[in-house]
This record gives sequence, C-alpha cells and structure tokens, in this order.
Amino acid sequence: MAEARRSRGGLRATGRRRRPVDRRRRLLKAGAWTAGAVFVLGGSGLGLAYFKLNGNISGVDIDAELGGNRPDDAPDGSMDILVLGSDNRSGANAEYGGAGQGGARSDTAMIVHVDKEHEKASVVSIPRDTIVDRPGCSKDGDDGSGGKAPAQKAMFNSAYQVGGPACAVKTVESMSGVRMDHYVEVDFDGFKKLIDSLGGVEVTTRKPINDKDSHLALQPGRHKLSGEQSLGLVRTRHAVGDGSDLGRIQLQQAFVKALMDQVDDVGVFSSPKKLYNLADSATSAVTTDSELDSVTDLVGVAKLLKGVKSDDIQFSTLPVTYDPADPNRVVPMESKARKMWAALERDAAIPASATKGSAGDRTDIGGVVR
Repeated sequence: MAEARRSRGGLRATGRRRRPVDRRRRLLKAGAWTAGAVFVLGGSGLGLAYFKLNGNISGVDIDAELGGNRPDDAPDGSMDILVLGSDNRSGANAEYGGAGQGGARSDTAMIVHVDKEHEKASVVSIPRDTIVDRPGCSKDGDDGSGGKAPAQKAMFNSAYQVGGPACAVKTVESMSGVRMDHYVEVDFDGFKKLIDSLGGVEVTTRKPINDKDSHLALQPGRHKLSGEQSLGLVRTRHAVGDGSDLGRIQLQQAFVKALMDQVDDVGVFSSPKKLYNLADSATSAVTTDSELDSVTDLVGVAKLLKGVKSDDIQFSTLPVTYDPADPNRVVPMESKARKMWAALERDAAIPASATKGSAGDRTDIGGVVR
C-alpha cells in the first residue's frame, strides 16, 4: 500500500500525483562523482567503496514526521528540493564560534525547482532574517526536551533551530504552497571538505572584500578559492554592500554558478583516486531526506541533472521589504511572492514583476563576484 502511494519525487503525496519515474532519477549532482567512484574501483574494492560511501550519507525521514497534511504533489514531472546550509557549531564546526547558543540554524536556504523536461532550473533564495508565519512543529529534541514548538511569527531560520529539517520543510511548504520533494543539507565543515576535494573554485572579484567576521580578504582579480575561503565568501555580509543578508545571498548565488562550472570542467573521471576522494567528500557533506540517503539514489540523481548547466538556471530571491518594526529584519511582499510561487507550481520561469522593487533587487552586490 505504501509503495502504491509513493510519488514521483520519492515522497508520499496527499493529492495529485506526478507521473511515476524510476526512483533512481532524483536530484543531486554529487551523484555523478559517487557513481564514477564506485565503478572505477572495480573488483573487491567495489563493495568496500559502496559501503563506505553509503555509510557516509545521513538521512532524515521527513515524510514520516510531517504526515499527509502537505501541499499536493504536482503531476507534471518537475521537482522541488529545499537545500539548506546549516550553521551547526558542534564538532568540527565549533571553530566558528557560537557553540551551545540555542542550536543550529539555516544559514542559507534555497528552493531548487527543476522543470519537467529536466533541462532548466529555478533557484529561489529565502533570506534567513525573513519574518514568516512559522507553523507549529515538533521540536528537534537535541536537548532531550522534545515537545511542540507553537505556531508564531518568527525569523525563517528559527524553523530549523527549533524543529530541525522537518520544521524547515514544513515552514517552506506553508509559506509557498509548493511541496518539497526532497531535502539536502550541508554544514560548514562538509562544505569546506567538498570544495577542497574539488580542487578549489575559481571566481573573479571586481571589488575588494575584507570581512573580519568571515575571515576573508580578497583583492579585485581572479582567485581560486580553497574550502575555507569559499566558506568565507558565502558567509560574507559586513564587508560588501549594506551588510545585509540580501547582499550575501547574491554572493552565494554567484558562487553556486562558479561551483557548477568548476564541476563541469574538473575532469575527475581521468583520475580514479581524485574521483573517489571527491565522492567520499560529497557523500560525507550532506544530510538528505530518507529517499535520497543511499549511493543508489544519488547515482540516479546525476542522470536527471546532467543536462542542466549554470546558464540554464534562473536565480531569484524571495521578494521582501524591510520590516517597519525592525530594520534588521525583512518581510515578504505577499502579492509578488504569490507570483513567484505560482510560477514554480506552473513549472514556468519566474516573471520579472515578481521581484521588481524588492529590497533584494536594490542591493549593490551584483557584479562583485562572477
């Protein structure tokens, strides 16, 4: 019965269904590295590699926790994934300070929508300081308390803090009306190791960046950023523009584009050792929903995205305006946000009118990094 209810995205839906597609075809480009690493090792090493890489991946059963009270799953073959960068400060992440200050938060949040032809994608960034109507959620329970977090107006990144991945997904679905088929999370340390295994990422800066908080200092010019420098770039906010999270989002989007170009050009398949190291880092870096938490799932994911290049992606930011009650916070521009979510539901490009006049469109970060 459960298998009969499984949707195309690997999650169970409560309404309309997407056309069934082999569950091996799901979204995460890191699967390409995983697949190659497994197959080039051969012999007895094949099994060892598979179990090592498989054991690296952490999974969360979000579907079981949220149950059936969720948006309908669109039937057109498109896919939506919530990607979070977590500022968890435990373990290897403790060097960034803030350990023990009330739990991890979602430092970066992007909704990745892949069209039904699997040829184009839209990425919508959600500012972490956005005041939203956070729904009631089960507490994450890391402190052993458990219980329920009540529905209330709160910053978007508090959803992950109080209720972990499931609450973050529930909050996104509540504000957008769009069902998230999958969930992918990367923390600071995993992000650094992934970039270093890739050999760094090349970017061009057109203005100097010197941020003591993110420990990044770059002069204008071409740079190959290490994992530590890349983390500094995507965390930078005070040294560029008006110091807001809206400017940082533009840096993050420019970095994602450069990262995709680097993955396409890196040529790891010519070196089995480099390929395995990259696969090891990629699978260690992510926490996924339980429908993506195996090498088999990630291998199939690469096939879905292999035709999507950085130029095929439309980057946008949730339309917001500064909160009159607190200039350090932003609130959604509801009519424009509805246009954005409706475009994703229709599997259409996000219209310019959905972001025109948004505070995110008025930052002066565009062109700082390319």
